[in-house]
Amino acid sequence: MVDDATTLPHDAVLLAGGRSSRLGGVDKTALLADGATLLDHALAAASGAAQVVLVGARPDADRDAREARLGPDTIVRTREDPPFAGPVAALAAGLAAVPTGSVWTLVLACDLVHPERATALLLDGAGATAPRDGCIAVDEDGRRQPLLALYRTEALGDALDRLREASGGLEDLSMRRLLAALDLVEVPLPSVLCADIDSAEDVARLLD
Repeated sequence: MVDDATTLPHDAVLLAGGRSSRLGGVDKTALLADGATLLDHALAAASGAAQVVLVGARPDADRDAREARLGPDTIVRTREDPPFAGPVAALAAGLAAVPTGSVWTLVLACDLVHPERATALLLDGAGATAPRDGCIAVDEDGRRQPLLALYRTEALGDALDRLREASGGLEDLSMRRLLAALDLVEVPLPSVLCADIDSAEDVARLLD
């Protein structure tokens, strides 16, 4: 068991890509919540990571990242190939960007509204439950949140390799399929902390 999850060595992969088709293609990471962009919140949530990989950020998001508290030198930027190939492909690109990474990898979507508090509780849950292949947030309706999770890096990499071999690639594959073989501890979180931005209704309800 991990005695203090907040000191658990980990990297962070932040997924900032996606077409945002339900919002007319706007850059969701540049939207504001509590006076800061969603990207700023994601970077703050990853402030305990040894290395931070930002996958798929648009040029404006890069400017935000340079102004964020982590500073530009601690952030590796990459892109899934092809662009907009989905979260599985983006996650693979993120792991490949830090080949000598930490034992654990925090994975966060950059459209989460409250990632700082959610991440703190997730890491606390990791310490309390001694994760096997990782810990995954679960909202009050029992829905798993694969982009709000802490994974054992080796296990996640092996799962990506198996899926790539079985499917001939990773483009447009589901996170559910990727994680099916992993032994994950579910960490219950309030649904409000799992909230992300998918639609105009979400923007009106959740953001400034």
